[in-house]
Amino acid sequence: MASRELKDLHPVIQTKAKQHLLDCAKEGIDLLIYCTYRSGAEQDHLYAQGRTAPGKIVTNAKAGQSLHNYALQGKPASLAYDCVPLKAGKPAWNDKELYERVGVIGERLGLEWAGRWKRFKESPHFQVRL
Repeated sequence: MASRELKDLHPVIQTKAKQHLLDCAKEGIDLLIYCTYRSGAEQDHLYAQGRTAPGKIVTNAKAGQSLHNYALQGKPASLAYDCVPLKAGKPAWNDKELYERVGVIGERLGLEWAGRWKRFKESPHFQVRL
């Protein structure tokens, strides 16, 4: 199972993730980070979804192509995380306005928000700028 632990983020993004949570809270947004590090096997499982396995396509990255798979000295050090804003304690997956606010807050911290991507928009995804 993919990690949701902030300790599994690379230090360069871990600080920004913590600040993202705080800045969202200051604006009245309850934000849940639900995925930090993901193993290669987990990444391939997600990649198969909508292709060779049932479900909707949720990623274009195979194992080793996602910044969620990054490790440092054999330990998880993800350079990306996925999050969802909560409304009354429930995930607000389809609230585009709320995700836009979360995205702008993340961008102010210098993060790349996949909600701006042209080819495959992914509103929950934030990563370091490469």
